[in-house]
Amino acid sequence: MSDLRDPGDAWVTAADGNRYWGKFGAAGLLAYDRALDAILMQHRVSWSDHGNTWGIPGGALNQGEAAIAGAIRESQEEAGVPDDAVIPRYTHVLERGGWAYTTVVAEVAHPFTPEITDPESHALEWVPVDEVEQKELHPAFAATWQLLRPIVRRTPVIIVDAANVVGTVPDGWWKDRKGSTEKLRDRIEAHAASPAGVRPAFFDMPADLHGGLVFPQWVFITESTARGITTTDNVRVIDATTSGDDAIVDEAQALTDRGGLGVVVTSDAELRVRCAAAGVETARGSKQLLDLLDRSER
Repeated sequence: MSDLRDPGDAWVTAADGNRYWGKFGAAGLLAYDRALDAILMQHRVSWSDHGNTWGIPGGALNQGEAAIAGAIRESQEEAGVPDDAVIPRYTHVLERGGWAYTTVVAEVAHPFTPEITDPESHALEWVPVDEVEQKELHPAFAATWQLLRPIVRRTPVIIVDAANVVGTVPDGWWKDRKGSTEKLRDRIEAHAASPAGVRPAFFDMPADLHGGLVFPQWVFITESTARGITTTDNVRVIDATTSGDDAIVDEAQALTDRGGLGVVVTSDAELRVRCAAAGVETARGSKQLLDLLDRSER
């Protein structure tokens, strides 16, 4: 009888001397449903590692498989998570020297009821965020949860002052302001659609989270003759009806009111102060965004 298991389904000994499941590492999905204010949790069967504890769906990565793809595949195999039901927002990497576990924090885009689809679960539940620690947690998840709980509800958003960024590069943009703005939007769209993500330091996130990536929403504010370009799959375009700065501050305030995690991209010092007063204190200069896009295009 042939062995159909992936070669990744094996125990490995990491540099810390402990054994971990997954020859090529492992990954799990921490799915957050905003309407329920709850995360999807798995009550592990007794024969599993740290059996009878609660954690998240996950398992060994296949050979050559990306962590996000692996986390979603495992959640489909263990909890029946439908295709395109979640949108990844953050990753956290627990590195053990030769072995790593990636937690993918994702927002539920299309509500679903989890189903036990393999023998690894006693139960699957949407557990309210404020009640997670009432469960007997898998020790590794318990430690990771302390880091991720502060961000699980916070959708990351980058608000771009398009006029300021376009004006940073002396490439003749003034001859076709709208075309140059569309070109910048297209570069951001290509980056957002890629697996490159954004480093947590861009958001001033704690150092404990710097090993992962952030996959933000992008808001792109246009003004004057650059108005009228379209929204794309990953870049929401807002035409400022009067002042571009006022539109950016309004978006910063709306983000703060929703409890999001924001960054404003502008080199305008006065605008940065206004956004900070609205609750978005992290700002990056236009060159920092352009450097990020340059790196993702290499």
